[in-house]
Amino acid sequence: MSLLFVLAAAAASPSPSPVPSPPTVVEVIEVTAKGLREPPENVPAMVTVVSGEETRQRNADDLRSALAGVAGVDVAPGGDNGPASSVPEFWGLKEFDAFLLVADEVPWGGAFNPALSTIDLQDVDRIEVLRGPAPVMYGATSFVGVLHVVHRGASDPARELFLSGGSFGSGRGLAALPFSRGGFDSRISADFTKQGFRDDRTGFERFHGRWRTTRAIGSGRLGFDLDFQGVNQEPASPHPREGGSLSTLVPLDANYNPEGAFLDDRRLSATARYERPAAGATWSTIASFSHASRDIFRGFLSEVASPVAPARGIRGTVDLNDIYFDTHFAWTRSPRVQVVAGLDHLHGEGKAIGGAFDYEANLSGAPAAPLGVPAVPDDDQVEDRREFSGLYGFVAYEPADRWRLEAGLRLNRTMEEREDPREKASGIHNPDDPGERTGFRPSGTVGVQWTAWTRGPESLRLFADYRNAFKPAAFDFGIGEGEEGGEEEGLLDPETANTYEVGARTRLEGGRLGLQASGFWMDLENMVLATTVNGVPALTNSGSNRFKGIELEADWEPRAHLHLRGGYSYHDARFVDSVQLFDGVPSQLAGNRLEMSAHHVAGAAAAWAPDRGLVASAQIQYVGSRYLDKRNTALADGYAELSAGIGWRRGRLELRVDGRNLSDQRPPISESELGDAQYYRLPARRLDLAARLRW
Repeated sequence: MSLLFVLAAAAASPSPSPVPSPPTVVEVIEVTAKGLREPPENVPAMVTVVSGEETRQRNADDLRSALAGVAGVDVAPGGDNGPASSVPEFWGLKEFDAFLLVADEVPWGGAFNPALSTIDLQDVDRIEVLRGPAPVMYGATSFVGVLHVVHRGASDPARELFLSGGSFGSGRGLAALPFSRGGFDSRISADFTKQGFRDDRTGFERFHGRWRTTRAIGSGRLGFDLDFQGVNQEPASPHPREGGSLSTLVPLDANYNPEGAFLDDRRLSATARYERPAAGATWSTIASFSHASRDIFRGFLSEVASPVAPARGIRGTVDLNDIYFDTHFAWTRSPRVQVVAGLDHLHGEGKAIGGAFDYEANLSGAPAAPLGVPAVPDDDQVEDRREFSGLYGFVAYEPADRWRLEAGLRLNRTMEEREDPREKASGIHNPDDPGERTGFRPSGTVGVQWTAWTRGPESLRLFADYRNAFKPAAFDFGIGEGEEGGEEEGLLDPETANTYEVGARTRLEGGRLGLQASGFWMDLENMVLATTVNGVPALTNSGSNRFKGIELEADWEPRAHLHLRGGYSYHDARFVDSVQLFDGVPSQLAGNRLEMSAHHVAGAAAAWAPDRGLVASAQIQYVGSRYLDKRNTALADGYAELSAGIGWRRGRLELRVDGRNLSDQRPPISESELGDAQYYRLPARRLDLAARLRW
């Protein structure tokens, strides 16, 4: 409460000059080629930039709300990685490991999987969204999309204090301040979030601190970032399915985790970057190290039985270390030719130790099974090391005023080594499982854009591109898991994709209205899917899959302080040739739709944010019907989620109230990979009261 009094006093201080609207700037992106900071309209692919100011106008505090109205993207909050995490969907594929998450130019999650539970959306400058792979920029890391979260830089002068409280004991606080000393411009931000849910014994606490600093060194600029995240989660339980629908025997919001269950993450990252002119180009280098750990104690129902159901628990720890290095030259002085050339390396190593245990859970969800927190067993042990290296080059050429051609090529070397440390210590080796795979493979992209007309800020551009990408199979250090066939999880086949896209974008009404549309086709081989073998979760290659569809998006500022965004997509994601085991029987899935993939996805967001007086925002997200299972026997109805906020600005202070999921819809939004035929639901309605002070 004391901070609220401070905010109120600051707002009532003499000469409370209103916070001016942020100046109009040309948005730039870097999701397509390192070193080329270019407007989105120059890129021959469908890209979207959501400004940090837009997220603050809608008080967006997670990826789902921040990306509302972005075509083709649907983010399911929560999931197997805990209530602080999420499961994004691009191009009809809802897999948390099929896209690339980048934070301030560094792959967030390194060589393994996106670290979604520790991504922070406070003090954001912008979020860049690219559909499809980025085969030149980051190589063997993604297929269906790239999310680049860019935080405010060290030299950003904005000062901000934020405080909120709401439903289920939730609250959030942020302080972000710039300062200068010894020639260094610095920015420090710290935030704390406590999020509760209607689900029994479910919530999370997150502390995050970030320090960014930079200074000129001769003709160049040196920068450092230090970032720490601590996330303590009480996991929810997914809802079991029986036959074609979710079980009616299981109460809504029941939690079957043992008493005191947790899913705790720690992540420390340090980054250094340097940029200077060299050889007629701009030379940029970045190096980053991160250490992450996860402590796990949780459980899932094995079957639905009343009044007491069998359950399977997991206890273990996972430790990860990542090193990322990139250096490149960008020649951008020519008005017609831009060239980027460089090399990068991504190192990842991890160790998991733990095991599974059986217990019983009351089907009502209460009381929780009082097991106590057991010591970490050593039943399962695995070490994995990944080395992804690449030499890359990218050329953008404008042979005439209306034409832009782009081409990029990357030579990849990938190595993965996986083993049980007990086998390593004993000298025993299984000759049927080499445990190591090294590959050399090119990936690349070709694109073309034709400008039909331009009149000042107005324009019409048509584009097409082809992208070829691959990456080693996803690996999640699953404790107590196996591979298809029932053995210890080994190296699966690499995933490969060929992607084709055509589209158009236009700017109208003096540049205030932006429209873009694209059609895509992607053939994906050996995609990694979750499966179950003898009741044990496992990973397997899925054979051939095809993704195709269209996406439409609009971004409009019809008048000062009013911003509208909307998108619609039609996705058709299907198995082409995929034989999977169900109850030990092989089944051909050819022609079936992928589970949790809706044909129709749409969203819209609006924000009214004048310098003073009434402020308001609203957003609606629609997801059509989708099958809950690979055999397409359980069809879930479509749903719409409505959220809105209203508030008042006086001087430097803004007070507002926001409601999420106002219609209190609770549909299944993502499938568990650890609980067989179990699904996480959309979180229940919540209200938040917030105060923000900026100067």
